[in-house]
Amino acid sequence: MTNKSINAPGAPGLSARWTSSAKEGIGKALSATSNVCFTLSHGILNEIYFPREDDACTRDMGLIVTDGKTFFSEEKRNTSHITSMLEEGIPAYHIMNGCKDGRYSIEKEVITDPCRNVVLQQIRFKPLIGKKKDYKLFALLAPHVGNSGGGNTAWIDEYKGIPMLFASRGGLTLAFACSVPWERRSVGFVGQSDGWNDLHKHKQMTWEYQCAENGNVALTGQIDLEAVNDTFLLAIGFGRNKEEAALHAWSSIISGFEETKKNYMDEWREWQKSITHTLSSKNAAGKLFRASAAILRMHEGKQFQGGMVASMSIPWGFDKGDNDIGGYHLVWPRDLVESSGGLLAIGAQENTLRILNYLIATQEADGSWPQNMWMEGKRHWKGIQMDEIALPILLIDLCKEKGVLKSSQLPWYWESVKRAAAFLIQNGPSSPQDRWEEESGLTPFTMATEISALLAAADFAERNNEHGIALYCRETADDWNERIEEWIYVTDTNLAKECWVEGYYIRINPYNNVAANDLHGMRMQVKNRPPGEGSVQINELVCPDALALVRFGLRAADDPRILNTIKVIDKMLKVDTPTGPCWHRYNEDGYGEEPDGGAYDGSGVGRAWPLLTGERAHYEIAAGHMQKARALVKTMESFAENGLISEQIWDKEDIPDKELYFGRPSGSAMPLVWAQAEYIKLCASLKLKEVFDMPEYTKSRYIDKNTKAKYKVWRFEQPYHVIEKGKILRIATRIPATIHWSLDNWETTEDIDTVDSGLGTFIADLPKMTKKGRVVFTFYWKKAKHWENKNFEVEVKGK
Repeated sequence: MTNKSINAPGAPGLSARWTSSAKEGIGKALSATSNVCFTLSHGILNEIYFPREDDACTRDMGLIVTDGKTFFSEEKRNTSHITSMLEEGIPAYHIMNGCKDGRYSIEKEVITDPCRNVVLQQIRFKPLIGKKKDYKLFALLAPHVGNSGGGNTAWIDEYKGIPMLFASRGGLTLAFACSVPWERRSVGFVGQSDGWNDLHKHKQMTWEYQCAENGNVALTGQIDLEAVNDTFLLAIGFGRNKEEAALHAWSSIISGFEETKKNYMDEWREWQKSITHTLSSKNAAGKLFRASAAILRMHEGKQFQGGMVASMSIPWGFDKGDNDIGGYHLVWPRDLVESSGGLLAIGAQENTLRILNYLIATQEADGSWPQNMWMEGKRHWKGIQMDEIALPILLIDLCKEKGVLKSSQLPWYWESVKRAAAFLIQNGPSSPQDRWEEESGLTPFTMATEISALLAAADFAERNNEHGIALYCRETADDWNERIEEWIYVTDTNLAKECWVEGYYIRINPYNNVAANDLHGMRMQVKNRPPGEGSVQINELVCPDALALVRFGLRAADDPRILNTIKVIDKMLKVDTPTGPCWHRYNEDGYGEEPDGGAYDGSGVGRAWPLLTGERAHYEIAAGHMQKARALVKTMESFAENGLISEQIWDKEDIPDKELYFGRPSGSAMPLVWAQAEYIKLCASLKLKEVFDMPEYTKSRYIDKNTKAKYKVWRFEQPYHVIEKGKILRIATRIPATIHWSLDNWETTEDIDTVDSGLGTFIADLPKMTKKGRVVFTFYWKKAKHWENKNFEVEVKGK
């Protein structure tokens, strides 16, 4: 008996969840008249994004097949899937889903309409046992409009006499239309009155509810197989209201699939022709180049050009709800810069210039950038990361060196560089939070980016006749560079002895004024681990980030300290997969699945990252080991699924019931756009036989010329306790001051006023320290007109 009640029971339904992050495809038209993007997984549509790339509006949409009596088969769970691009580098997809019982097959082609806000599927249902009349076919759609599964309203209605299903929330509406009239339609609340439960229980539609208001809702439509000749179309259209969404959907169906597909693919063919394509070797390494280029291009915003989300996915989405609205579809300035380097490597200069302008437009008044943000620049997380302030400077500099920026444009960009450099000078090198959004402190990657950025800023300052600022940036960079080993290189530890090395670079030093070798016995609580279980000794945490010191040109690839660190990294972090090595981020990493393969829920075990295989390959290029680098390119390719590179791979024995297989993608983000960009840059680096994005100034200054620091910069945030004889003690403050100082315990004293550095600090240089002893000093604050009432000491040591 059919229930045709107006209102579906069971509001608001189960708590909403997202879906798998293990994407098999991403699609998006290049034209400005289409603002939808889609993702694919398990042979069906997943999240559809509208009207922008950070705004997911669906959970998934798939088919269910029954015989109306006893047989029930869900497309995403009960079929085997083969998903492929229709053409290399063109994100139009062919999907073949074969029933595991051998009773039917479903063949699809999926695109977006380049003229409308529509995701369009052409579908062929083929009985393999029996005839078409023996089956019933149903389409199920789970709306999550406006990044939320809760608070959605669904209903049945018509547009110009055409039967459709609708859902809306917060001023956005989607319309679900079929090229043949729906035989039946229903909306309901998930877990209570939705079509899946109806079909699973009854094997046919017995519920035909007309409205489900303000909850976690689902749309169900039965396709009239008798009316289907060979194929039929399903269209999901979007708009501000019912009429707009329905018009888009129905117009797309009327236009027909073949013509729409041709227009869609022609746009992509033209774009692929416009970029530089590279094979990294004669052995076909670089085969993911076109696909990776397309993935980068699709993650750039249309309404907010130059903004690029980190991934159109939600890691472990099947276990995440409305409290996890960001997923990875947010803009991280770090990922944006790293990804834009990939665009620069393919010659997509216009795209890169848009990113530069987006970065400048979203820069905060103090010169920083948010830790991550929505497309319009609104801050999401509240932290500040110093590498995310340094990297935009390096991107601007790289664009200058690669000819993207004209000389006449440089003064305008200098203002942004100057503000960012000022923030680095005032707050660096220690970061409130490190590269990976976890513990705060000094890390190799952050320091490498900061020092490189200050040298790049110095060049900009010179070009703009601000020679004092240029000198100050270089002197600060020299000081920080010379202190790298003091801060993050340890010797004679238990781990060093175990690895038969003298020492190694550690992952992080959370204490700004404590030397790395003084960290012995100090422990820290690693985030994502239960209290008491995640406490580890700081000087035994290692990370492949140490290779950033080579990647950014601060240390030579054959520096003994780098070689020592590589031995420790490989012992502690390397995983040998059937296709080659991959590396963990650091020992004791807690960001990944639980040991039993359960979804990461705030605690877990970090898995291996394909990105780090690419970064290791770049080290091998810097070291001149081209054959090793080519092998690592192929290893990185082997981790990809359908051209998509995941954030992490599973690194333990297979757990088939959780879809975890050794060396294959885990449940983290997929694709990770940064990883796709790293792959592209790696192909370009191999062709050039040098690291594509290594900064120009660092290698020249610190490796070729071995420049030493003349100054040691004392700040309240990072006070020196010891200075070598022959160095100049520079004291830096945030506000003007008079430095009252003595070399003989106040028997004689001198005063020196600070001067404005031009970058938000005030500095005073004491004379070069020519003999051993103690410098004692204090401060008189000019504006406040009072003394600090505390003495500070720096010991002068040396031969």
